[in-house]
Amino acid sequence: MTAATGGVTPPRRRGPLRRSPLVHLILAVLLLAVTQTLLIKPFQVPSRSMAPTLEVGDRILASRVAVAVSAPGPGDIVVFSRPDDWGPPTERTLLRTLAGWVGDVVGFGPSNQDALVKRIIGGPGSTVRCCSAEGLVQVDGVPLVEDYVVDDLAFIPGVNDCSTTPASPRCFAAISVPPDAYLVMGDNRANSADSVVACRGLTAPQESCARFVGREDVLGKVVAVMWPLNRVGVFSDDGR
Repeated sequence: MTAATGGVTPPRRRGPLRRSPLVHLILAVLLLAVTQTLLIKPFQVPSRSMAPTLEVGDRILASRVAVAVSAPGPGDIVVFSRPDDWGPPTERTLLRTLAGWVGDVVGFGPSNQDALVKRIIGGPGSTVRCCSAEGLVQVDGVPLVEDYVVDDLAFIPGVNDCSTTPASPRCFAAISVPPDAYLVMGDNRANSADSVVACRGLTAPQESCARFVGREDVLGKVVAVMWPLNRVGVFSDDGR
């Protein structure tokens, strides 16, 4: 009988593929992969260079959309692929590589991406130096107020500053940031291998000591901490 004659149309039976848990799993994995490639990707913080803003083992979310629609700027915390001049890539066993491949697809577990996380201090074309008379980093002559820096290098005006011999290790001479590149630093200034680590204590201009992050190396802007639960939080536009 049909609905037209008062009967009830039987429900359509789903095909075997639509009922298959394996198909559902594959679709879920593909959705995760696409989301991480185009929208947002989780990373694990590898060191204390950003402490206390980010601690070792924190699971963070980096927005790919944010850096795709506009260039990141000073104050942003970014995840980036390790540039060649930032040291050799991490060596991994075959088993670790396989585990990393799974982690990169599903977003949890180890990753094969050799990624670092730092805060952008100077954008393309800017000039960065340290320090002002008060010991502050200056960008284009303007001192930065960096309340996120808790553990900084020693600096005592008139006793251990940029005019004394030896100079304070906090000091470095003016550095010009190249086009399409960024100068980045860790919030844990006393323990951060960042763009200026080889320039510290040098008060004469030596731009060859600095290392930069290219625009093409930036993987995403950190927007939130999602694990552990006691550190869950969202960052504002200025990375605080």
